[in-house]
Amino acid sequence: MASSIRMEVAMTEEHADETMVTSMRADAERQGADDRKVTDAPHYLARVLMANGIRNMYGVVGIPVTDFARIAQGMGMRFVGMRHEEDAVNAAAADGFITGRPAVTLTVSAPGFLNGLPALLEATVNGYPVIMIGGSSTRHVVDLEEGEYEGLDQMNYAKQFCKASLRIDRIEDIPLAVARAMHIASSGRPGAVYIDFPDDTVAQTLSQSEADRLMWTATDPAPAMVPARKSIDAALALLRQAERPLMVIGKGAAIARAEEEIREFVKKTDIPFQPMSMAKGVVPDTDPHSTASCRSTALRNADVVLLVGARLNWMLSFGQGKTWNEHVKFIQIDINPEEIENTRSIDVPIVGDIRSAMTLLNGSLEEYPFKADETWLNMLKEASAKNVAKFETREQSDQLPMSHFNALGAIKKVYNKHHEDLILTNEGANSLDDCRNIIDMLEPRHRLDCGTWGVMGCGTGYAIGAALSTGKKVLYIGGDSAFGFDGMEVEVACRYQLPITFVVLNNGGIYRGDFENLGADGDPSPLTLTYNAHYEKVLEAFGGKGYYATTPEEVERMVGVGVGGKQLPGGGQLLNVVKAIADVGGGDVGAVTVFLLQLGGGGFAGQPLVDQGDGVVGNIVYGVYAAAVHVQNNVVAAEFILMNHCLLL
Repeated sequence: MASSIRMEVAMTEEHADETMVTSMRADAERQGADDRKVTDAPHYLARVLMANGIRNMYGVVGIPVTDFARIAQGMGMRFVGMRHEEDAVNAAAADGFITGRPAVTLTVSAPGFLNGLPALLEATVNGYPVIMIGGSSTRHVVDLEEGEYEGLDQMNYAKQFCKASLRIDRIEDIPLAVARAMHIASSGRPGAVYIDFPDDTVAQTLSQSEADRLMWTATDPAPAMVPARKSIDAALALLRQAERPLMVIGKGAAIARAEEEIREFVKKTDIPFQPMSMAKGVVPDTDPHSTASCRSTALRNADVVLLVGARLNWMLSFGQGKTWNEHVKFIQIDINPEEIENTRSIDVPIVGDIRSAMTLLNGSLEEYPFKADETWLNMLKEASAKNVAKFETREQSDQLPMSHFNALGAIKKVYNKHHEDLILTNEGANSLDDCRNIIDMLEPRHRLDCGTWGVMGCGTGYAIGAALSTGKKVLYIGGDSAFGFDGMEVEVACRYQLPITFVVLNNGGIYRGDFENLGADGDPSPLTLTYNAHYEKVLEAFGGKGYYATTPEEVERMVGVGVGGKQLPGGGQLLNVVKAIADVGGGDVGAVTVFLLQLGGGGFAGQPLVDQGDGVVGNIVYGVYAAAVHVQNNVVAAEFILMNHCLLL
């Protein structure tokens, strides 16, 4: 009996050993199979980017990154093929500004890379998180200057245009490179990072098991940076002594998403505030504490100024001179310690992120209570009321041909109705200044313009990035000179069916558009562009149709149809584009053009406009479908309006 039991035990142990060996063999075979599975650098880079939360990529493809774009798209990343690399970077920058996380731009080697650099620096100066990935030529051939195709040391060239420039030489380093880029682009003052992706790296492979083992993502790339308590106490102590306190809100506050904390501070203290251009909407422009309509009075008389994410650069006269009270004292909140005392002495520096700083300020008001003096507030309200009355008279004028002001005044009425779901992008010279002053912002991060660097050629890229990243409708307003830099991107808006309404204010030139040639050769002035240009014809190449309108009422109606986006049977939308040519120097605007589109099939909803035969809509007629029939089957989604400046003899 005992012998039988021992035999059974031995057999059981033998069976267990065999089972274990079989299992180990199976594991080894699976491991071997996994080791034989490989991934390549494009697949691995796309995987790592998506694992870090990046979903949108804007770019222009070519050697050596064409397949990378296609692979990324196939893996679920949204790729938007732009017409120019500068606009691609601007689109990604707008995406980053609005969402708070980096988007990606993809460029080809050398010329394509170089095209993206101005916008890369613009993003860095403005504080927009963006990662630019540039395909480049074979390293050892470039380094020895052997005459490689589009050979350029792109990593070193990019260093002066961004926060950091990195190169991926090994496929194994892709997770490290992306994590570092996420931290650098997002932390402190956000900005741009360049990643060089050479063609010899593009061709590298790695076993799938090793790729999985090396995989990791950035941890908390934009941590809070709480300022020192003593700086908060010092700031409130100084504000309590002020007779005429003022808060200047910069776009850093919008980037920091600190609107709730700032609104709470205004409500508790009654402090008046001056919004910088891209900070409009952090506190609504309609708030009675806003000094936007009496900026000069506010800056010239304030004795203590709280700078909240605003830099004392050229836009604030460097904190010096006649713009400011001779004895003004400054409190500056900035996440970047290098910004403190960059142009002048600062009485109380607060180094830290704005949300943390404003939270501490609000929490300390019980210990250090203060309220802005009623006399100071009334002084500002009186100055503001006088200026508003002057503007309103010009905005509401029925002058014909239209002025710049009543054209924008008509658009303002439409914007006010749709402000919650309508983002404004704005570029130009006077086109930017007048639009900024006329159209109020009620929500944060709903206005994008050239920002700190003051450039043109950014607006259509911003519009595309804003539309794609939010799903909201976008209203572009730019001058004819600015539109010339980036106007071809309207094709991208059509191709990707983005809900963008483009308005171009055309006065026939740069600045006023009426400068004369000082010589005798008969050429146009250096500042002269085409007065009677039909920019709406650009859209016709992509399925659009252009019309003119000649009155503010027609402008309001056309823009209203455009941004209103009436729903059509079958899920489409009726989108119009109004392109306006206006006199930025206070001259005349003769006509407005409307571009009418049908999206997604089905019949037309609403009442389209009528073409009178010469491409001009003199009267808006409802209930007739004639003009829309020509584009009934198109699936384009951009809108375009043109206001044409008439030369009166």
